[in-house]
Amino acid sequence: MSVLLFVSQLLNGLLDGVYYLLIALGLSLIFSLGGIVNLAHGAFFAIGAYLALVLTPYLGFFGALIVAPLLVGTLGALVERLLFKRFYRIDPLYSLLLTFGLSMMIEQSLRWYFGSAPHAYSIPDALRGQFFLGDFVYSRYRTFLICVALMMVALVWVLLNKTAFGRIVKAGVQNPDILGTLGISLRPYLTSVSAIAIGIAGLAGVMLAPIQPVHPLMGAEVGTAAFVVVVIGGLGSFWGVVIAALLVGIVKGFMIAIGFSQYSMLAIYLLMFLVLLIRPRGLMGERITRFE
Repeated sequence: MSVLLFVSQLLNGLLDGVYYLLIALGLSLIFSLGGIVNLAHGAFFAIGAYLALVLTPYLGFFGALIVAPLLVGTLGALVERLLFKRFYRIDPLYSLLLTFGLSMMIEQSLRWYFGSAPHAYSIPDALRGQFFLGDFVYSRYRTFLICVALMMVALVWVLLNKTAFGRIVKAGVQNPDILGTLGISLRPYLTSVSAIAIGIAGLAGVMLAPIQPVHPLMGAEVGTAAFVVVVIGGLGSFWGVVIAALLVGIVKGFMIAIGFSQYSMLAIYLLMFLVLLIRPRGLMGERITRFE
């Protein structure tokens, strides 16, 4: 294998890591703030992909890229208000069962309405083709995906670290009792965080639709990898999840580049095992006080 092809496969693995990151950040935020183990997060990713199919004929790809995440985020806010809020004060096992059932319901609803067969979704004409850097060739659309995903991660970081909203959310993650004594209710922030986290999962679904078959179970495949990223990175750590996602993507891309693509997911699970063996909280995990 040539060096350029090897680098190209590593970049494809990095792309996988970047969209795992979009989903894993939302998972980590929702659990850290509300104690909800959201097994339905991948299903919202799938909803985003199917919305891209529905909206693109009317709005075009770039219109769907904006509108679909907003719709998925609105759905996330409704789910938080109607379902999640009932499970904040009880054992997380119950929220796990709730979101598992919600995931199954969404998957079956997508299968019922759209069918079980995979749907193809074309790359928009404006993003077709490749970049040429000397002898190195890489997809224009994949480059666009990496740039948009990194921009979203940067926006989330700014929101959490440079705004009053972010300071309250971080305080709620670390010690919600202090906020209670100050008369600050976490309820609206829980709704906002759920909307943002689930909306970003919908964005990832829209972006991945042109390069992966759109089918009802696609969320389960991505959701599993995103949970691995959260576990490796550590709950409550923004940069831990970022580092873990990029590490997972590079490991996956490396396995494919050396000709062992069938073992790429096994390598990710082995990485998780090794990290937890050395550091049970994950790479940068913090002690979290659960929301009461």
